Amino acid sequence: MIKEDVYTIVARNIKKYRRQKRLTIKQLSKRCGYSYAFLRRIEGMQTKKNFSIQAIYVIAKSLEIDIKYLFEENDI
Repeated sequence: MIKEDVYTIVARNIKKYRRQKRLTIKQLSKRCGYSYAFLRRIEGMQTKKNFSIQAIYVIAKSLEIDIKYLFEENDI
């Protein structure tokens, strides 16, 4: 049974891996080419999530991780 929706899982993992890499949202924004506001909305827990698989792929590549790690349901 799924506890959270996939958007929330991906958002938490993006934040987790960004912090592990010691990157700010602004620095990740420059790496991946998405705006600061877009990334902030993705990571924001109180905002409605709506992003594409392509965006997730680009962010994963910018974080230098395999995209599969962004779908892990582990507690953060």
